[in-house]
Amino acid sequence: MSTGYNTILIATDGSENSKNAVHSGIELAKNTGAKVYAVYVIEPVSAAMSRKGPDWAKAAMDMMKKDSEKATGYIEKLGQDANLDVESVILEGDPADKIIEFADKNDIDLIAMGTRGLSGIKRFMVGSVADKVVRHSDKEVLVVPS
Repeated sequence: MSTGYNTILIATDGSENSKNAVHSGIELAKNTGAKVYAVYVIEPVSAAMSRKGPDWAKAAMDMMKKDSEKATGYIEKLGQDANLDVESVILEGDPADKIIEFADKNDIDLIAMGTRGLSGIKRFMVGSVADKVVRHSDKEVLVVPS
């Protein structure tokens, strides 16, 4: 049986909530031999936050880059252990938009991502990267609960 998965994008924010999606994406890649893209999107430092000064904004970006390297490194390690081809990709911008854009430009067959576990009014007020990706991407999306 062939699933047709040659490329899998595993989106991570480095949180504990995203680990279930990471493990599911790696397992699918092991079963299909797919190449994995470990994708982390750094959200821009908002204008309000950057008013704290350029030193603060630079420190915040440096911290987010370290977080992104740790999160994608985790996926790389799991992929190496499974003898998979894994490429880390760190993007900047709106997470859902950048995930969709990357998937389109790189012929991704499946996007694996987690949820933050929000429900009710919090989910409505905050929105969801996973919801936006599901609604706007023409790729298959595997959303794994936290």
